[in-house]
Amino acid sequence: MESEHRATFISAMRTVASSVCVVTTDGVAGRHGATVSAFSSVCADPPTVLVCLNTTSKIAAHVAANQVFRVNVLPDGAAEIAARFAGLHDAEIIDRFEGLSIAGDLPAIKGATSFACDLTQSIVEGTHLICIGRVVDVILGAAVPLTYLAGAYQELKSKEGL
Repeated sequence: MESEHRATFISAMRTVASSVCVVTTDGVAGRHGATVSAFSSVCADPPTVLVCLNTTSKIAAHVAANQVFRVNVLPDGAAEIAARFAGLHDAEIIDRFEGLSIAGDLPAIKGATSFACDLTQSIVEGTHLICIGRVVDVILGAAVPLTYLAGAYQELKSKEGL
């Protein structure tokens, strides 16, 4: 894509709101977690989701080696957790999980709606690894997710209320 088309694409994507998620994994490659925004359901029969991870990231390597991942959809008000797992505090905090309320062998963040998955397929597209996972466990969390739009966290409001 030409640079002007790339810039238009990026500008257009900034108008698309997304839930803020932390992907976690643990296994032979060790425990790791990272903030992502590209997460979607694939189908309900069988329950399947996908998440997109930068191919050069530690989380992509860990998920590929561990063959499992959990998508934690962060609750509204969890911007600090999102920043931590985005690596913004790596100079001060060695372990991104330190001091957080985490449950299970495959780290679930307290308050997040989370989907534990077995990696069933991964596809490289451009700069990202698309990880498709069969959902093996779901934890319901807060009804209102942390959202991201136009380069900032946003408060989700509904006329109906959540």
